[in-house]
Amino acid sequence: MNNTLYSDRKHTIIFIFIFAVSIFVIRLFYIQVLTDEYKISANNNVLRFLTEYPNRGLIYDRDGRLLVYNEASYDLMVTPRYAKNIDTAELCKILNIDKATFISRMEKAKTYSSIRVSIFEKQISKEMYGMLQEKMYKLPGFFIQARTLRKYPKPIAAHILGYIGEVDPSFLEKNKYYRAGDYMGISGIEESYEKYLRGKRGLRIIMVDALNREKGSFREGRYDTTAVAGEDVFSTIDGALQEFGEKLMQNKRGSIVAIDPSTGEVLALITSPTYDPNLFVGNMRAENFVKLNTDESKPLFNRALLAQYPPGSTFKILNALIGQQVKVLFPDTRYSCNEGYQIGDLIGGCHRHFSPLDLKQSIQYSCNAYYCNVFRSILDRVKHHNIRDSYTSWRNHALSFGFGNKLGIDLYESKGIIPTSKYYDKYHRNHWNSVSVISLAIGQGEISVTPLQLANFTAILANRGFYYTPHIIKAIGKNKYIDKKFTQPHYTSVESKYFDLIIEAMYEVVESGTGVSAKIKGIPMCGKTGTAQNPHGEDHSVFILFAPKDNPKIALAIIVENAGFGATWAAPIASLMVEKYLNDTIKRPDLEKEMIETNLLNVIQKPTKKKKPKQNE
Repeated sequence: MNNTLYSDRKHTIIFIFIFAVSIFVIRLFYIQVLTDEYKISANNNVLRFLTEYPNRGLIYDRDGRLLVYNEASYDLMVTPRYAKNIDTAELCKILNIDKATFISRMEKAKTYSSIRVSIFEKQISKEMYGMLQEKMYKLPGFFIQARTLRKYPKPIAAHILGYIGEVDPSFLEKNKYYRAGDYMGISGIEESYEKYLRGKRGLRIIMVDALNREKGSFREGRYDTTAVAGEDVFSTIDGALQEFGEKLMQNKRGSIVAIDPSTGEVLALITSPTYDPNLFVGNMRAENFVKLNTDESKPLFNRALLAQYPPGSTFKILNALIGQQVKVLFPDTRYSCNEGYQIGDLIGGCHRHFSPLDLKQSIQYSCNAYYCNVFRSILDRVKHHNIRDSYTSWRNHALSFGFGNKLGIDLYESKGIIPTSKYYDKYHRNHWNSVSVISLAIGQGEISVTPLQLANFTAILANRGFYYTPHIIKAIGKNKYIDKKFTQPHYTSVESKYFDLIIEAMYEVVESGTGVSAKIKGIPMCGKTGTAQNPHGEDHSVFILFAPKDNPKIALAIIVENAGFGATWAAPIASLMVEKYLNDTIKRPDLEKEMIETNLLNVIQKPTKKKKPKQNE
């Protein structure tokens, strides 16, 4: 029995040994006869592996005008192990660097890897490229890698387009597609649509002689792979309107966001101050970034998507809609105004106008007292047992209009603030009522909105109760792909029947009310002024507008920081934007000239006032 067991084990061991030897023999035959894989690896000293970088996809505006294209560029690459007996003085002279810089860069390259390729000088000029080509035989271990840079035919839309930069080393660990020295989108469209724009890398293997001269493709290009260009992207932006808006906002702080309400397509997204996107191209990019980043006017900050402002009197329209929906406000509801609203020690001012007003007139003349009464009637309804329930109900209506949350645009955005009842519980120590939050009636207090949200709100008004998610891309590639989420309508919690009277009132705002400075002959428009109190300085000038009144083609919101009344600056700028978009020409050159040439950057600032702490949610 034991002999049989011993014999079985012996045969098993012999079989395993023969099987293992067979594997080695087959693998050796494959390596030596059937493939050149290890021969290529062994010949790294005579072969050069060149990455073929694809052309990045182009970016167009909605009418096919080019916004971003590619231009040839070159990087000087080095493999430290083979960089011996080089003419250091000649190289330093061409690159305009000193010997200490050369040594420092070589040490950095060696630290990365002595046998792997790394970048020695990024984005060299065409002239420098020509000089280097003549001297490459003196520079063993060095070679020139071709790639492309982004170029901008017009210095506009910097915050929309974004920029590309070298991949961060920490990112390489998370995404295996990229390698050290690669470039990727860092912001804007370049970042959001990176996977479509970047294309696919290729590889070219060439032979190099002892003098660092290329001798042709290895094995006639058998192992080469072709780069695949990135897909072109078609934005929703109207390039002419964007350029015009940036001119109107020069020497001012603030933003303009214009949307096609029928689709949610962003027609213009302007933030000011801005910068020339060409500053982020070439080997001066890092230096320019530092200058822009330390500029006190914050040109890198995207006010249109990230800045948060009190909406001011534009918010009265929301309260008018909610008041009707919860049946505490009707077309003939009248409230008196004695140049303000007073209850106990609380006094809220208002401008002079006739009194009392009905609902339509309250919007036309923007009465603060009227909306203090409306807001209190919403929160003090008998239906709810306490202030928290009624406030939460009001807040949910506000959220349905896109406030207090990110809208989902295909760029980075902030969400604004619509405080929760828990915030007021904490701030007021559980003792608060409708008077405690009365400032929300007129778009002040703890609420904040982004210009994008305010423009989207205007699109909702134009659509009588719904909106499409704002988006910046119209189509991708030849198949004209677009994310389906941008084609689905979102409905508010207020029924569409309550919008008609509000729209009539907004029409009267422009025709004969507080927004008459926006009036354009022949274009019926609906608007609302706002003067947003600013605890950090002069009030902000705010205006929302859509046109034409019926079948609207454009909805926009404008905020001009520290510029005072909405009718003074924001309304005229809004009307010029509408005229440009609908008529393609401006027939009010004096107004255009005044808006473009006025400098509001040096407006005298008020001392900073104390304000309630922000919610921590």
